[in-house]
This record gives sequence, structure tokens and C-alpha cells, in this order.
Amino acid sequence: MNLRLLAIKNDSVEDYSKGYYLRLVVVDLDKAKDYPANYVCMLPERLGPNTKFSRLFGDDSLDLAKELLSNGLKAVEDPELKEEIHKRLRIVEPKPIEKVKCRICESLFEPRKGRYKQTVCSECRQKQYGRK
Repeated sequence: MNLRLLAIKNDSVEDYSKGYYLRLVVVDLDKAKDYPANYVCMLPERLGPNTKFSRLFGDDSLDLAKELLSNGLKAVEDPELKEEIHKRLRIVEPKPIEKVKCRICESLFEPRKGRYKQTVCSECRQKQYGRK
């Protein structure tokens, strides 16, 4: 399949606060050269197992979405479209797990999320204070 990402910007929609409506459409250039004959599906903002995109492309849907967005970013000139593609790329790409060094045993651990910065791993905290 020769898939491409097509951005459709509709300036005439009055209901939207930004004054335009933006859609990212996945098209197959092997079917036909022009939209809508080559339409496959919409690229959803958030990929999940229940989206048509994920059902069509299965386990490869996340990698395919990244590839389509990266290729679309190179091809587009409009700054609004670039910003939308950047936003979608940030959603699709997983954030790296932050690890910090324990101040007692100096091993790396994943801190709990909370109000205060955690500097001691759970094993050292349990040894030192007798609790988790």
C-alpha cells in the first residue's frame, strides 16, 4: 500500500473557535490519484484499539502513524498544519521513563509521582524508616 497523509483545512466552518477545521486523512495512492476516491480512514488524534485506524492496521498502527506524521511534516508548508502534526507526533511518541539516582544506595529507580521530589528508593526507605 502506498499510504500518504492528507491534511484538509476547512475555513468556512463557523462552529469552531479557531475559525477552521483540520482533518488528517490517510489515503492510498494505489487506489486513485485524487481524494476522496483514495480515502482509507481518518487519522485519529489519540490512537486506541477501538479506532478504525487501529483496527485496519493492527499491531503496526502506531509505527505507521509515526511514519505518516513524519512524512507529512516534511511535505507541508503551512505553519498551522505543521503545528497540528507536531502536536499529534507528541501524542503518538511515548515519553521516556524518568529515572533518578537514590541518594543512599545510588541505584537508579523510577520515582513516584507526587508533590515532593523522591530522592530515596523504596528499598532504602523501607530499611531506614521501616515503611514503604
